[in-house]
Amino acid sequence: MNALSPVLLYGRLIRFSHSIFALPFALSGAALAAAVTGIHPRQLLWIVAAMVAARSAAMGFNRIVDRRIDAANPRTAQRELVTGALSTGAAAAFVVLSSAVFVAAAWQLNPLCLALSPAALAVILGYSYTKRFTWASHLFLGASLGLAPLGAWIAVTGGFALPPVLLGLAVLAWVAGFDVLYACQDHDFDIGAGLHSIPARFGLAGALRLARLFHLLAVLLMAWVGLAAGLHLVYFAGVAAIAALLAWEHRLVKADDLTRVNTAFMTMNSLVSIAYFAFTLADLLIFGGAPRLLP
Repeated sequence: MNALSPVLLYGRLIRFSHSIFALPFALSGAALAAAVTGIHPRQLLWIVAAMVAARSAAMGFNRIVDRRIDAANPRTAQRELVTGALSTGAAAAFVVLSSAVFVAAAWQLNPLCLALSPAALAVILGYSYTKRFTWASHLFLGASLGLAPLGAWIAVTGGFALPPVLLGLAVLAWVAGFDVLYACQDHDFDIGAGLHSIPARFGLAGALRLARLFHLLAVLLMAWVGLAAGLHLVYFAGVAAIAALLAWEHRLVKADDLTRVNTAFMTMNSLVSIAYFAFTLADLLIFGGAPRLLP
């Protein structure tokens, strides 16, 4: 085993590449806040650290909690805890360490972040149990990622405001929509295993309709963010581009053809998150509301 092998194993355990879904939205929340109050480089560093640590803890915990379910599902039977590539104890230590880094990062940011960090951990870790009792589990996952832009705003400003709350709700709806699409792959397995999901509860056709509704709501909320934050044409052009990306995503997935779910899940949603941050930052820079770096 070479020196990089443990790093790669833990990276696969938590699907580190999927960080691209939430991190740009956290940075968007930070940029919007920095346009109001300015931002210190150390704040940006600790926001990124908190985001990566929180997601790592959540994914590691999910793999531990779901290891027996994953073993029974052919789609997930090669995950690291199932095959024994990583032990449950090693994964648990990783979750504890990641959670500690998250709390430490919150402590470095401001007292409100530290006070809210246990509640944030409860949400992001608690999601892993929801598929056992509610088909709304996708909304809980959305809430977990929706905390990212709100948390980043609080980290910079030390308080709450309407734009990051709306952005958090937009992320919630966006994540719920694409998670419903992804869960369509496990429709038959979830029913057989007694697990709860929108595809298992409403069928594939009904799930696809609800996913479209979630994504429509996400676009509307993003537009509302622009109005609440006083953003301009570039931002709204970005929202229109995201609407087009989501429309194309839904063209890739059909109730009788799920072969392109992974393309819809990874490629399209990566583009959505990156596009949102890029257009938000561009609008702030072009129209005079540029985020200010403080000494």
